[in-house]
Amino acid sequence: MKTASAVKQPNEPAATGADTGIDAKSPAIQVRRLTKSFGVTEVLRGISFDLPKGHVLSVIGASGSGKSTLLRCLNFLEEPTSGDIAIAGHALSFSTDRRGVHHRPRSAEIARLRADVGMVFQQFNLWPHMTVAQNVMEALIQVRKMAAADARGRVEQYLAKVGMFAFAERYPSRLSGGQQQRVAIARALAMQPQIMLFDEATSSLDPELTSEVLEVMRTLARDGMTMVVVTHEMGFAREVSDRVIFLHEGLIDEDGPPAAVFSNPKSERCRQFLAKFLG
Repeated sequence: MKTASAVKQPNEPAATGADTGIDAKSPAIQVRRLTKSFGVTEVLRGISFDLPKGHVLSVIGASGSGKSTLLRCLNFLEEPTSGDIAIAGHALSFSTDRRGVHHRPRSAEIARLRADVGMVFQQFNLWPHMTVAQNVMEALIQVRKMAAADARGRVEQYLAKVGMFAFAERYPSRLSGGQQQRVAIARALAMQPQIMLFDEATSSLDPELTSEVLEVMRTLARDGMTMVVVTHEMGFAREVSDRVIFLHEGLIDEDGPPAAVFSNPKSERCRQFLAKFLG
């Protein structure tokens, strides 16, 4: 388990996305005053945090607290209502003026930042008519515009990384849930993002399959991948995280190193939440 005093040095990545030319000391993620509303319902109510390169942030909280919405805003699958997000030193601002007009960055700016972020969802979202290798290769060819031969080499590299190289020619229907999720992780990693987001990546798996996916995520953390993990796996969050935030009603209600959050939370609501999971 990581300690509060441990300072994790960012690893030099073996391969990254587009060269950002940023200061090596800049946080991988910076979020300021982030809000997100759906109609009159305010789901995120002013979220701010920094995440250094190579660190793991776990986001915990009850259903409906805004965890998944936060992740989707970081990957711009949901457009924030207001606030600032910087990914790898490139900042985007969102605002609504007094006339109710929403101001957003240009689509090209959003696409550039999104290219540095990989995301793994609760559902595997694999194409059933494609083999494992084809599922991982498709975005490399269509989005990265790689030649098929070059893409195949990268596919093999990342399938091996998650222990799925031997299954490259199988179809998703012939894989267990844990195997499908590992393929989904390989697909995201093959794009060589600087940051990985995990949205309850094990929630649909039984305990045995959960453990194999969590082991892949542990390996990524040891390798220095910057990660934001929404999870109900409290043991994993305590073991792997550099920082844990507890969301409650769209606000950060508890924030700190895992030892402090899990052993001595200041928030009464966080204490109640953890009591249900930790007995």
